[in-house]
Amino acid sequence: MKLRLHKVNELNQDDFIHVFGLLFEHSPWVAERAWRSRPFATQQDLISALEREVWRADKNEQLALLRAHPDLGTRVRMTDHSVQEQSGAGLNQLTPKEYEQFLGLNKQYMDAFQFPFIMAVKGQTKETIREAIRVRIHRDVEEEMGKALQEVCKIARFRLEAVLINEAEGKAMKQGNGSERIMYYGKGDVWVYRSYAKPLTNLTLIPESGFTGRDNVLFGMNIKVAVSGEKFFTSFTEGDNSMVVATDSMKNFILRKAGEYEGATAEGFLEFAGRKFLETYPQMTSVKMTADQVSFEVLPVPSAKGFDGSNLVYRYSQNEHPTALVEIMRTDEGITILEHEGGIADLKLIKVKGSSFTGFVRDEYTTLPESFDRPLFIFLDMAWSYEEVADALDSDLGHYVAAEQIRDIAHTVFHEQHSPSIQNLIYRIGQRSLTRFPQLKEIRFESNNRTWETILEQASAGEGKVFTEPRPPYGFQGFSMTKRDLEGL
Repeated sequence: MKLRLHKVNELNQDDFIHVFGLLFEHSPWVAERAWRSRPFATQQDLISALEREVWRADKNEQLALLRAHPDLGTRVRMTDHSVQEQSGAGLNQLTPKEYEQFLGLNKQYMDAFQFPFIMAVKGQTKETIREAIRVRIHRDVEEEMGKALQEVCKIARFRLEAVLINEAEGKAMKQGNGSERIMYYGKGDVWVYRSYAKPLTNLTLIPESGFTGRDNVLFGMNIKVAVSGEKFFTSFTEGDNSMVVATDSMKNFILRKAGEYEGATAEGFLEFAGRKFLETYPQMTSVKMTADQVSFEVLPVPSAKGFDGSNLVYRYSQNEHPTALVEIMRTDEGITILEHEGGIADLKLIKVKGSSFTGFVRDEYTTLPESFDRPLFIFLDMAWSYEEVADALDSDLGHYVAAEQIRDIAHTVFHEQHSPSIQNLIYRIGQRSLTRFPQLKEIRFESNNRTWETILEQASAGEGKVFTEPRPPYGFQGFSMTKRDLEGL
């Protein structure tokens, strides 16, 4: 049965040792000495009192504490706590080869330091543990002894969760006024380049676009990941990093998972990697990942038939690019997708004539003249979500909508129709997109007016004009549409 802190403060020394002596492997003296620091005002005070006794102990006591721990991954008799912790990391399911590897590494480590390798294995895997042994075995004795004692304290913190009611639990995500707290951390600009990913095929062809798929010989993304969870609260309030996964580790995690991904879409990869984060790190309750895809253009090379696309040399595109977003959360029912979207960003379209802007409010603040036939230059970002999220993740289902197809709808509509405003233009693009792809639930736009400034109304010959870049500030528009906007068409 878990105790509340006020009950802990009422324990006599024997009962205190009985409850907390098990936190430190076969070393009840830590709890015995920490009892003298009662009463504890907060849970952190209790933790600090226990850890303080570890660091105050003389070197022989510290060595005895370290030597009381079992070798990781070996079949020696252990405390119940150690059995559960090692099982959670898969160390009770080693293959014969893996067992021999751990046995050898533990022996090397013991020979080097005269105490066993110690690591808080909660949230770890046998692969990360094995790699940690290989790295730490090269440290000097004093540095490694300090690291081992830190891990002992971290193990004790994990074990304390089973003994003490965390009275801040459930409150970490609430602020004093009852509103939901913002609390996350993560890593941005994680550049991922995967070669020979699964090709993107099986698309629904539309008359506005000749796009039929991507070979994904190069599958590139710039990824941002943000993780949340109440367990991270004390990293902000107490400077307690025991549950924190380093953002550098997040970067490495994403890069490794790119090699395991067997799908063809950025949305699918974000869901795959996000799910792996939650499965690997129980302290995370939600993961939000976004990606800007890197477009690589197929280049024509001479062939017997004239020109064919090279399958070796690609051009890194600096133009518009596909985007993706997936947010997933751990719930009582399992891992659930909260939000998803595909998209395209930084699309820049210029129509040299066939656009106007008239009939707007004119008052004492108006200096802009009406324009009956103007060039129109827009920056456009679009994003969409699906009725069935699986269609975004798995292109084999045949309902995936490629960013290139929405791009081509946008410039086709721009070409075909006179545009009385940017607002009307994006509405028409949305109508066409939702008509062509009924599997979409919603489409959203953010546009920016970058229409050039006219310098010369008439060139010396022909109908040409001269323009320059517009001066800031710039107008913008935002709009969203669903299939209800198609009613009556």
